[in-house]
Amino acid sequence: MTKISVVMGKKAPALLPKVRKRLNQVGEQIRLARLRRNYTAEIVAERSGMSRDTLRKIEKGEPNVNFGSYASVLHSLGLDKDLDLLANEDSLGRNLEDIKTISRKRARRK
Repeated sequence: MTKISVVMGKKAPALLPKVRKRLNQVGEQIRLARLRRNYTAEIVAERSGMSRDTLRKIEKGEPNVNFGSYASVLHSLGLDKDLDLLANEDSLGRNLEDIKTISRKRARRK
């Protein structure tokens, strides 16, 4: 059973510390990208079609913000190509697929 916590009236999944840390890092990277471009939070929020408060939550890496909002902010910053990198390197999945393929070949040989 998945543990759910309530964050500001919305349900958010309880995250492992490692995942929580990564979300915080993503939020910080988004904030730094905005600052490097000298964009105000108001401008990025407006261009992304969200409130300044939602942008603040994204920059803090809060888990109860929907993925589409993160994608919209990345697009507003010209970083939406980074979305192509998500789950791109699936080494575990490829290894599992290779093991399954090898097992099938051995089964056919018998």
